[in-house]
Order: sequence, then structure tokens, then C-alpha cells
Amino acid sequence: MKTTIKSFAYLLTLLAFTFMVTSCSSDDDNGTTNPPIEGEDTELGGDFVTENLTLDATLDYTLNGILTVESGATLTIPAGTSITTGTGTNVYIVVQKGADIVINGTESNPVVMKPGGTGVWGGLVIAGNATTTEGVDAVAEVGGILYGGTDDNDSSGSISYLLLSQTGAQINPESQFNGLTLYAVGSGTTLENIAVLGGQDDGVEFFGGSANVTNFYAENLQDDAVDWTEGWNGTLENAYILHTDANFSTAVEADGQNGNPTLQNLTAVSTVGGTALQFKAQSGATINNISLSGYETSVDMRDDGPLANVQIDGADADPAMGYTGPATVDINMFDWATGNSGNQSEILSGSITGDVSLDVAVNYQLPGILSVEDGATLTIPAGTNITTGTGTDVYLVVQKGGTININGTEANPVVMEPGVDGVWGGLVIAGKAITTEGIDAVAEVGGILYGGTDAADNSGSINYLILKDTGAQINPESQFNGLTLYAVGSGTTLENIAVLGGQDDGVEFFGGSANVTNFYTENMEDDAVDWTEGWDGTLTNAYILHTDANFSTAVEADGQNGNPTLQNLTAVSTVGGTALQFKAQSGATINNISLSGYETSVDMRDNGPLANVQIDGADADPALGYTGPATVDVTMFEWATGDDSSVTEVLSGNISGNKTLDANVNYQLPGILSVEDGATLTIPAGTNITTGTGTDVYLVVQKGGTININGTETNPVVMEPGVSGVWGGLVIAGKAITTEGIDAVAEVGGILYGGTDATDNSGSINYLVLKNTGAQINPESQFNGLTLYAVGSGTTLENIAVLGGQDDGVEFFGGSANVTNFYALNMEDDAVDWTEGWDGVLTNTFVKHTDTNFSTALEADGFNNNPTINNFVAENTNNSGTALQFKASSGATFNGLSLTGYNTIIDMRDNGPLSNVQIDGADGDPNATYDTATVTEADFSWATN
Repeated sequence: MKTTIKSFAYLLTLLAFTFMVTSCSSDDDNGTTNPPIEGEDTELGGDFVTENLTLDATLDYTLNGILTVESGATLTIPAGTSITTGTGTNVYIVVQKGADIVINGTESNPVVMKPGGTGVWGGLVIAGNATTTEGVDAVAEVGGILYGGTDDNDSSGSISYLLLSQTGAQINPESQFNGLTLYAVGSGTTLENIAVLGGQDDGVEFFGGSANVTNFYAENLQDDAVDWTEGWNGTLENAYILHTDANFSTAVEADGQNGNPTLQNLTAVSTVGGTALQFKAQSGATINNISLSGYETSVDMRDDGPLANVQIDGADADPAMGYTGPATVDINMFDWATGNSGNQSEILSGSITGDVSLDVAVNYQLPGILSVEDGATLTIPAGTNITTGTGTDVYLVVQKGGTININGTEANPVVMEPGVDGVWGGLVIAGKAITTEGIDAVAEVGGILYGGTDAADNSGSINYLILKDTGAQINPESQFNGLTLYAVGSGTTLENIAVLGGQDDGVEFFGGSANVTNFYTENMEDDAVDWTEGWDGTLTNAYILHTDANFSTAVEADGQNGNPTLQNLTAVSTVGGTALQFKAQSGATINNISLSGYETSVDMRDNGPLANVQIDGADADPALGYTGPATVDVTMFEWATGDDSSVTEVLSGNISGNKTLDANVNYQLPGILSVEDGATLTIPAGTNITTGTGTDVYLVVQKGGTININGTETNPVVMEPGVSGVWGGLVIAGKAITTEGIDAVAEVGGILYGGTDATDNSGSINYLVLKNTGAQINPESQFNGLTLYAVGSGTTLENIAVLGGQDDGVEFFGGSANVTNFYALNMEDDAVDWTEGWDGVLTNTFVKHTDTNFSTALEADGFNNNPTINNFVAENTNNSGTALQFKASSGATFNGLSLTGYNTIIDMRDNGPLSNVQIDGADGDPNATYDTATVTEADFSWATN
């Protein structure tokens, strides 16, 4: 059997540049159609089709060169045919002037042409006899192809359901192939249902002609999705353009003489900004029924051509308009093409006027504004993810009378977040409840109308929703929030909502009677919770976390006082700041509150009456810190925070039962954590606790409480500030004996300590590192690294290191505690200190000073109960300062002592007898050299490495 195609080289040799293809006649009576290519002839490229040729959909074709359909010939490609192409500028199909191509794909069996590997190819090029400003027989910028004539009704065949992937090979910096290139193609050519997916140049480019294209889809073309020049005057109908990759030029570009083509039903969507429509020279178009979403520039008249040349929906184009609105083309009509692309998302844009339910199996994009209109309902099932664009024109709004139902679950919440860095406008709901702004007030965003007379108005239900990175700024006075509630009524269900990060508020109530239950917000840059216009609803179980100092308040209220209720509020800051701020006459009733780490608890910004703010049954008192145990358990929001590695568990308030930490969790200690009488806190090996700074940041074990720190040499427990500064360290109060008596009051926190049980047990500590402790309470009182108030000998205290701090490493206030293996580095006061008759044992201690700003290596004061110090080493690299200082009648027995680099060895500050200080069996000698201890700094490499 002779074939209908021959290789270029073969035909050159045999026919001396006269190209022809011969064939046996087919079984058809008219003999005009050649048999399908078989076997080795499925390799297309470097070939010329000179007679009618029909491919076979059952064969796998490859295109590794140029396939040319010559004038007078027809190439027919049946439904379901696949052509796998090579890549580069010498791989394309060209239909010459006078030739035809017939692509008979169907919705269920499109014709597909795409590369077999990485790279791009030249796509499909058709040359016709229609009119172009370049004249008759113009020479194309690719392949020297001739095109152009005088017949605007010229037919180059028909195309239906064609999918072109990864086209756009570059010829030179000025010329590239496209997906579909139409050189002076006439209106007699049928071009329907064509999709171009990805490529380095245009999706379709018209070089003059009168071609009409219907149902066109283009996705992520790196130049222009649609391009024309040379006076194209045809029609493009039902075009959908999608950009999710920022590397593109425009959705539509036009150049040259204005043939005034018509674009009928055009939807273009970008999730990454960019330019939608660009017109060069005198070009223009008539565009009817347009929808643009997510572009930064809607219309760009690049060469200052007249806007009148571009008629959009019956008026001159206006670059100030975004041309946003409901999609005018249904993306689902291109499922036949996008189902094969693997990266297709459904776009949410425009207006919803009926009932719409999303599909959890679809990846949704929100590049612009989606508006749920009056009478319409949007339902979002559990597990749905919506990827948003960024900026002030990206948000989801439920208008007055509209309804939203977000049906997330704990295991499958609904998530809305940007796909790129930046913030978006969040979720906005407008209702018919009461606001001080009246009926049909106009919102500060989007001209949204809100407000009515129905306090019980119902805008739907929200359950298990996560909003991330919201808060786009409209102007210096107005910003979007995570969740914005305009006059939303109490009939609306709002439960289990988390707002993670953003440049404005987590939730803001503009009047209304909305009730929100189980609300979590983290690191909002303005206010976590905000209200105004007389909101009178309830916020129940709210947990607010600030670990970034760039914020305003945890709660801000303004305007008329609707006296809303906040029931169970826990707010935690590791970076200071203001907790509750009330402006104008605003107020609230707050029950069961816990604040940790804030510098200001209550701020009446405009001197409104404190009586307006009732906290746990009394007028608000700015002098109170409202610290205490967390009133909301942060773990109830693990459904929202569990996927965010930046989220930590916060330790604050009181522990009244048994609590065990998890070494896999990053803990924050922003304030005071108190282990109460009868409670036990267990901290496993390898646990890290990041603390705040200041005098209200410490961990205290009360009398009768227990702490078990189970570090190991390879995995010690570490507690240190997350920012520059010092904190209060670890404080333990026991029931052992002190000269201050029973239930003495500590100099810090009003802690009670002291009893009659010298063997009292407060737990065990092993391998603990405390860093940068010693916050100053007043000139006479400071925190230490480890503070032991009347701690008994039943307590195990081993392998403890205190690294840096503004007071002592360890201080004993009476008691009989024994400490083994203690290391202190660069304490600014005393490395070891005791008073109130401590009588325990300190074994294997290494003190090091490399900074001259310190008091002593060891200081003792008060009544002498003769504690024992075994194996004590102190080194000063600066040859200065005092090693051992004894005040009042204090003393100790030393067994093994080494002191290096101190100017003063022993200082009996109050002239107490040296006999009170026994060193290696003799009275202490200020002039002696002591070098008998055997402990080394290397013994504490577990803490210093």
C-alpha cells in the first residue's frame, strides 16, 4: 500500500523538488479519501499532505517535525485521536492557503495534541485567503507561510473539541508560536470548542481575517490568552480565560488597525493580579457581557488610543471600572478539556442569585468578589478549600436577605486562605438586625447595605470555618476583617470559627445581635475582637493569642453601649500590649476572664465610666491584671491550629489537677503559671518552654503542689525568653522550716511558704536549663533562676543550669533542700544565695563569670544553720570581684573548694566569725588559695553545648 505522506528528504531525492503524494485508491466508490496511516507511518513530521488523509483514532501518533497540509488537500482527524508531539520551533502542524483541516472531536472524545515530555511546541497554524492589512500572499513570521487574500468567507475546514497543551515555542525574541495561530482565516471556517492549556506565548492569535471562534478556553498562557492584529474583524464568543500563574502578559491583547472584532461573553479570571485587556496602536473591539476578576488593571490603552474604540457593554471602555460581576461564561462547559489538565480549579466570582452548593472534591478559587444576593443561598460542605486572591477587591459577601451555610466539621473544617503572600477581604455578612446607623446603612466596604428592625434575623449558619491572612486595607480609616458582621441577627448560627493572622480585626460587629460561640484568633494586627454601633449579642468561649507585638488590642469596643456579653474569655500575649480597650461610652459584661502577658488590662480610652464594663460581677479595675487560670481550653481549637506549625500551646493561670506536657509541643509561658496545692505538673525530657519577659512571667509551685521535670542529659528541659529580656524563673514553695515561720509571705507574688516538715517533697527536677532570669520587682527584691522557699529534703533537685540573668542563679529561703550538680553562668548578682536558715546540701557546683557585672559567686545571710557545700568551683576570667560573702552570722561547711580569678576570696561582710565557715576541716582563710574541688565545667556540657 502506498501512503499519502512521504518524508521531505525522500521526496526531494525522487521528485527533484516537485512534491507529490500518491496513493492507492480507497474502497470508497469516489476514490477521494486515502486509507488511514498504519504501522510506522504513525510518525508525523517532515511530511507533506498533498491529498486527502484521514487519521485513525485507534493509533498513537507522534509529531516530531513539521506536518504540512498542502493546498487542495484535506487532513481529517477523528474524535479521540491523540498526537504526542516533540518540542521546539520545528514541531507544528500547518494548514496552507487552500488546504483544509477537519477535526471532528466530541465532548467525550476530544482530539488532543500535547508534548510527550517537558517543553513546548509550535501548535496548530492555519493560513487562509481572507483579508489582512498585510495584503495578499503576506509572509508569516513563522515558517515563511503565505497567507492573505480577498475572500473573507474563505473556509479552511472545521475544528470541534480540540485540546492543545504546552505550546508557544520561541523563534526569536519578537516571534513565537501560539496554541492556535490563524493567518487571514475566513469566516467560512468553523472553529468551536477549542482549549489551550499552558504555553509560552498566546492561546490564540488572529493575524487579520474574519475567523469566528466559539467556546474557547485558555489557561495559564505566558503571553496573551487572546491576541489579534492586522485588522481581524471576526467574533470570539464564549471565551473563558484563567490565570493562576503570575507569569503572563494579558488576558486579551490587540494591536494594529482596528477591524472592530466582537467579543461576546468574555470571562477572564486571575488569582495573581495582572492586566486584563490591553489595546495597542488604534486597535479596539466591541465587547458584550464581560466579567473580569482578580486583575489589577482592567483596560490598558498602551499607546493612548481612543477609549471609544473599545466599546464594553454599550459604553466607552473605562479603565477605572473593574468590570467585575458574575461570570458570563460557565466554566463547566469546558470540563471536557480541564478534566485532563490536573490543575483546574472552579472559579467563584460575581453574583449568586439562586441556591448554589459547592463540591468538596473541587479546588475553588476566589480571585475577586463573590456576592450572595438577597434570596440566594450558598452552601459550603465540610472539607471545602477556597484559595483566594489578595487585595481589597477579593472577599465573599452575603447581602441582606442572602444566606450562607458553612457546614464544616472538626475533622474537616472549611478553609479560606490566599494562594500567594498577601491579605484578602475575608467573609462579610450583612443582615437586617438593629444598628445605631439605622435601616439600610451603607457599609465602609463595597457599598453594602445593612441594618433593619429584626434582631432575630437569620443569615444562615457557620460551623468550623478557618479564615487565614485577612485584613486588606481600603484606606487609612477602613480595612477588611477576618469575619465582618454588619447588623447580623441572633437567628444566625456562628460556631467554631478561627481567624489566623491578618492586618486588621479577627471579627468585627457593626451593631446587630449576632452570637458567636467558640472563637479563636491569632496574631491579628489590629484587634482580635472589635465592635461598634451598639452590638448587643454574646461571644462565648473566645481564645485570643498574640505572639507578635504588632497589634492594637485583644478586645476593642466603640460607640453606644449595647452591653454585649463575653462569656469565658482567655487572652494571652507573649509580647505585652493592651488587652481590653473601651472607647466613647462602650462597655460589656465579661464573665470568667483570664488575661496573661498584657501590660495594660483595661483601657478606658475616652474616660468612659468603668461601671459600663462589668468583669466577673464588679466594675472593671485597670489596676487588676485579671490573671488566673485559662478559662478556655486552647486544645478545643486544635482543629484550626493543628496544621499551623507556628501555633504553640500557652501555659497560663492555675493548674489544679495533674497536667503532663508534651515534648513535641512548643509551649509559651507569657505570664504566671501556678501549680496549686494538690496538683502535679510533669514536664518530659526535651520540652522547650518559651517565656515572656518581666515580673509577671514565672512558673510557681505552691505549697502542696508538685513539679516533676524529667529531663535527660541528651534532652534537657529548657525554659528561656523568646525575646530580649529577663523573666521570673522557677519558684517552688514548700512546707519545710524557715526562720520566717509558718505561712510566711514571699517577696514575690504573695506566695505562702514554710511549715514544720523538713522532709517535705515538692517533686523532682533533673536536667533543667533556665536562661535569662532575674526580673526586678523593686530595688530590694528580684526573681532568681531557681527560687526555693522552704523546700524540703524530700524534693529531688539534680542537674540544674542557670545561664545568664540579672539576679541569683539559685536562692534558698530556709528549708532543707539538697541540690546536686548545679551550674551558673554570668549571674549579675549571686550565683548561689541563701538566707532564713537553710540547712541543706549543695553538691558539685560550677560557677563561671566572664562578665565583671556581678556581686558574688556565693552569698549567705541570716541565721547560720550550717548548710554543707560539697565540691564547689568558681571561676572568674576577669580577676575581679568577690568569691564568697557571708552576712550576719551565716556560715557553711565546705568539702572541696576551688576559687580562681577573684580579688576577694572570703568576705565576712558583717564581721561574723570565720569559724562559721569551715573549709576542708579548717576555719575559712581570706588569704588562702583553695583548689581542692574536682567538679569541672565539662560535667555540664549537656547545658552549655
